[in-house]
Amino acid sequence: MGNRTSPTAELVFTDCRVPAENLLGAEGEGFYGVGKATLEWERAIMVAPAVGGMEANINRCVEYARERKQFGRPIGKFQAVAFKIAEMKCLLDASRLLVYRVAWMKDQGIPAMMEACVCKLFVTEAAFRVASDAVQIFGGYGYMREYPVERTLRDAKLGTIGAGTSEIQKLIISRLLMGKF
Repeated sequence: MGNRTSPTAELVFTDCRVPAENLLGAEGEGFYGVGKATLEWERAIMVAPAVGGMEANINRCVEYARERKQFGRPIGKFQAVAFKIAEMKCLLDASRLLVYRVAWMKDQGIPAMMEACVCKLFVTEAAFRVASDAVQIFGGYGYMREYPVERTLRDAKLGTIGAGTSEIQKLIISRLLMGKF
């Protein structure tokens, strides 16, 4: 569907014995035991391209809204389109600040699991909304492969799934808030 530049595949080990010296973490601990420390970084870093994608979509929409005319005036003059673009800008700025906050916390050595989950949840959902709004602004053209907003919508969906779905982020956030994680 999307993110066609990523060589993603399933890797399955069945009845595979791993020598003790090659184990990552304790036996039976699974990925979470080993990967927990890296999840904060992964969640913050993987969303940085989403911020760039949002900015690119906004730039495309602004240019298109200036050039595309309906009923004798640019579509950007219509309130519905103007409001969408303004909301896209707000989502972009908030997303960028969340990414910066998690990066700063990690640079300072401050644990940031909750902030990383909030960042991942907000930024990926925002990127999907911005991409969806871009397709809407472009109208029928937004649905065609000849226009890049079609691809950005497909790619943005992966962000809400990879490195923990949006639902998992909400679960972790709520458990951290309630002290049960």
